[in-house]
Amino acid sequence: MRAPVKPVSHSGAFRLMAAAALLCLPLAAPSWARTSPPASATLTPEADLPLDPRFSADRVKADVTFLADDLLEGRDTGSRGHEIAARYVAQRFAALGLTPMGDAGGWMQQVVFQKTERLDAPSGVTVDGPSGSATFRHGVAALVSTNANEAKLDVAAPLVFVGYGMVDKRLGLDDYAGLDVRGKIVVALRGFPADLPADPGAYLVNARNEIAQAHGAIGVIQIDTVASARQRPWDRRLLYAAQPAFTWVGPDGKPFDETPGIRAAASLDSEGAAALFAGAPRSLAQVLKDAARKGARPKGFALATSARIFGESRSSRVTSPNVAAMIPGGDPALAGEYVILSAHLDHIGISPARPDDPADKDRINNGALDNAAGVATMLEVAHVMSADKVKPRRSVIFLATTGEEKGLLGADYYARHASVPATRIVGNVDLDMPVLTYAFTDLTAYGADHSTLGALTAAAIAPMRLTVAPDPIPEETVFVRSDHYMFVKQGVPAVFLATGFGNGGEAAYRYFDEHFYHQPGDDLHQPINWRAGARFAEANYRITRAMADGDTPPRWIRGDFFGDLFAPNAPKANPPR
Repeated sequence: MRAPVKPVSHSGAFRLMAAAALLCLPLAAPSWARTSPPASATLTPEADLPLDPRFSADRVKADVTFLADDLLEGRDTGSRGHEIAARYVAQRFAALGLTPMGDAGGWMQQVVFQKTERLDAPSGVTVDGPSGSATFRHGVAALVSTNANEAKLDVAAPLVFVGYGMVDKRLGLDDYAGLDVRGKIVVALRGFPADLPADPGAYLVNARNEIAQAHGAIGVIQIDTVASARQRPWDRRLLYAAQPAFTWVGPDGKPFDETPGIRAAASLDSEGAAALFAGAPRSLAQVLKDAARKGARPKGFALATSARIFGESRSSRVTSPNVAAMIPGGDPALAGEYVILSAHLDHIGISPARPDDPADKDRINNGALDNAAGVATMLEVAHVMSADKVKPRRSVIFLATTGEEKGLLGADYYARHASVPATRIVGNVDLDMPVLTYAFTDLTAYGADHSTLGALTAAAIAPMRLTVAPDPIPEETVFVRSDHYMFVKQGVPAVFLATGFGNGGEAAYRYFDEHFYHQPGDDLHQPINWRAGARFAEANYRITRAMADGDTPPRWIRGDFFGDLFAPNAPKANPPR
């Protein structure tokens, strides 16, 4: 699911209850990109867009119909419904004659998760300072992350404001300069400065807790800027207040934890944020006014307040599978290299009942477009590719992941515990929440400008009268918020493919985001264009084959931020002219 609110990452035991971003300037379009047509342009009819007859709208519809059925109860990670979905996908792989790539020669890679649920006990943030003491309750004015390592969380410390909480020499950022945060709780603005490129800015948002830990902080409190509050209102974030936290458990039996030093994490609404700045050298209003200016980067300073972050939880373990299969490569020289086409199979299950809900209220989050449609696309690519008389030169792995909605966890586990040598994985295309309610004429390839996958994608889909458009929503930090990013972190060039904003796509996306995203309305009652689903499958088939058949594998662009960060020693390609 690529739309707003998804957690951008997990920090082991910690996950903030909702992701956020700050509006930022669009990236300059690379040379291979084409802009979407203006909203006033005449829309292209579906019938005028070509479709290879090998790709079937009916097959796509059949797969989505099964995976989004009420009987699967929203395919929550670790649920019976998700297990049924996983077995369905495995059976589809088997029927196509693919090679199983799970555990012990099977289709499933079982992933153990540690699940941490909040107890019905007081939880929140208490702020003490010159104006007295005030407590902001979780689920009302605060969102407090659980800590699997501390069932009775109770962390108190002085506060230090750290601006956006970002440090990166390459970008000239050091929000911790001159600040002593050792043993303290840092207060950070959501998002990133508007003059930063979107994808590196998104990376730094994702790494905020790691940066705080590196400087000795023991807690992080995030507060809104004017822009982030407008983009994702507090009331919408509260919808996720009851969600449990997850992290995967390694083969050694230990839960994965990127930031064990950050004992407590929370967010506060505007009233709570103002309380943090009581008696401070600068008021919250002054800081927010500064942050709203283009290019501004508010400086940090010690606050006159302290905070206590508290709550109680319990942890348990659940198991849920990734499903993996392969078409072996046909070129002996390249068959030992692997291209991965991935899509997450899980969704968010059944929403808890509210006291004022009618008895017949639909609470099943079916996830038809998020992401049964992505899995159906992957299955259709596998169907057509398995029938090809000439097999791809490189091996192609089809991966249906679990735990994506919990923080990209299934993909993270696979990327770190792959069923093939990790150093031989050369590229990834991820399919997540294609909005298939209109006749799309462009695709957005999130992250494509970081590697040669940008030019490859544009060339592969050109025969379909499709173009590649620049990221239309850089403020949403999409690049770090879907499964492909877990492969990027392991140094693998990757893109996330989504239907674009052209030909009415923006209106379709906005409507879905407002009315159906992570809601029961994401079901088969939507006006889904099944032919568009078949065309999306064809586009991804073309891209995957181009990756698998190229004389050279995908390469990071020389000097690219992510290539230098995650694959510093890998061969690089010259920037496109």
